Amino acid sequence: MDSDAPTHPTDPQLVTHALAEAASAAGYAPSIHNTQPWRWRLTADTLDLHLVPSRILQVSDPDARLATLSCGVALHHARVAAAAQGWHVTVTRMPRDAGPDLLSRLHIEGRAPVDPPSALHLRTIPLRYTDRRPVTGTPVDPDALAAITAAVEAQETALHTLRPDQVLELAAAADHAQRSEAADPGWQAELAYWTGAARPAGTGVPDAAIPARATQTTVPGRDFGHHGELPVSAEHDKAAVFVMLYGSADEPLAWLRAGEALSAGWLTATEYGVSVVPHSAPIEVIATRQALRAMIASAGYPCLVLRLGMIDPADTGAPRTSRLPVEQIVDIA
Repeated sequence: MDSDAPTHPTDPQLVTHALAEAASAAGYAPSIHNTQPWRWRLTADTLDLHLVPSRILQVSDPDARLATLSCGVALHHARVAAAAQGWHVTVTRMPRDAGPDLLSRLHIEGRAPVDPPSALHLRTIPLRYTDRRPVTGTPVDPDALAAITAAVEAQETALHTLRPDQVLELAAAADHAQRSEAADPGWQAELAYWTGAARPAGTGVPDAAIPARATQTTVPGRDFGHHGELPVSAEHDKAAVFVMLYGSADEPLAWLRAGEALSAGWLTATEYGVSVVPHSAPIEVIATRQALRAMIASAGYPCLVLRLGMIDPADTGAPRTSRLPVEQIVDIA
């Protein structure tokens, strides 16, 4: 959209359209088990982001830390869409005048110059995907890692690149976390619901996105309890780089900000030809979350571990997971 267009900043129809477009772009956000735990309410020049309790993983994520982080990704996607359309918005996180499920409020203040980086991010949003296949080829380019780190840190969240010895510690933590969770029948039932045929339409992880067999990886990927249909090679992911998102506090605001940082970092990574795979299992178990915190000398609180790897330009990529239709994630008052 041309930022020089003679549009009155309070034109209600254009403002409503801009916010609807922002909420629609937010629907592409990644989330834990593709639960998409967000709901938007659009009123005049305001867009409210709500956490949907029924889409919180009660066993894996009882504190809703990963659901809140997922909503943070959606929030950043919406911010990107507004800036790319040439709108200036203010964001109020964790508003005090509403219930606990209201995570943020976007308010359009008026027109602004189109932000070029946001315009690029907006084009990237529908191209981003999660590829659980082993990382092969060359290591992540240092310039790409620096750009990803800068994008994360701009969202008031830190990023730590794990040393080789810490990757081995992460591998042990991930294995311990998954074995601990797998021993819980409730966890097994929850995972089966979101990855099986009974998952709600437009959500969950389909077999097409789950590896067809165990992958050769130093850090074990998510064990979905069954093999899927995603073809994987027999190569090892020796070229993978592991990083940890962490915040300054262990509270909902920090989790939300970590989600915004994940969005910024993931979109930047995609633009640099870097694949991203979240590892949430070590975050889901208290003991392994504490082990991760020790890796950063208790300087912050771990929010998520990411595996980074260069994308083969000739690769067509893994299948993308489905999304809920706009009418199921946006209420227009």
